[in-house]
Amino acid sequence: MQPLHEWNLSEEEAIALQRELAKRIVREDRLGEVRHIAGVDMAINEQNEMARAAVVLLTYPEMEVVERHIYEEPVRMRYIPGLLSFREAPAVLGAFHQLRQRADLVMVDGMGIAHPRRIGIASHLGLWLDIPTIGCGKSLLVGTYDEKKLSEEAGSWVPLIHRNEVVGAMVRTRTRVKPMIISSGHLISLETSIKYVLQCSRGYRLPEPTRQADKLSKDNAWQEPGENEQQPSLWQ
Repeated sequence: MQPLHEWNLSEEEAIALQRELAKRIVREDRLGEVRHIAGVDMAINEQNEMARAAVVLLTYPEMEVVERHIYEEPVRMRYIPGLLSFREAPAVLGAFHQLRQRADLVMVDGMGIAHPRRIGIASHLGLWLDIPTIGCGKSLLVGTYDEKKLSEEAGSWVPLIHRNEVVGAMVRTRTRVKPMIISSGHLISLETSIKYVLQCSRGYRLPEPTRQADKLSKDNAWQEPGENEQQPSLWQ
């Protein structure tokens, strides 16, 4: 991976950089055959201000895990709404360095272009990795949608609108469960993003790649070998 920029930036510098990088995001399909999908999630240990990134590589469409990696480093930036990637992406890139096999597509727990400046962590990572990425958010950051048009059935979805622009979709990945916020990250369209998310759903709210990464990021056993897995996780 060629460095895209420095991470040690002020809040004002980071926002200015986002505006420049957003111009480079490709919202059209530029992906080839998909045989491996990576799931990405993050956890933060507030006690010692450590960031832990988890990357899980799965086969597609079988969804069999072939690689699991974590990477930890000190948090580089305090939490600032809209600048999550500057807090979490460096650790994620560290985890990606450990992959022995390149992913064809990446699903990120976070936003793609469904972001005030159209560059959430999924889009930011897509630029760094030069791999198609999808934002799979759990909590709405920007935008509105017509709740009445969103069916309770799995597979239904409605557009997410922000400033008169479609920036993503509210997607029901499981029947009668709160929808996911799906948005293009980089090098993929919204429609194709929704297709892959639904095809990777295995009866849970989270698509399997990010579900596996979520579990790995919060697993105390990685921090303290032999720790009872039922103990509360230190990572949130």
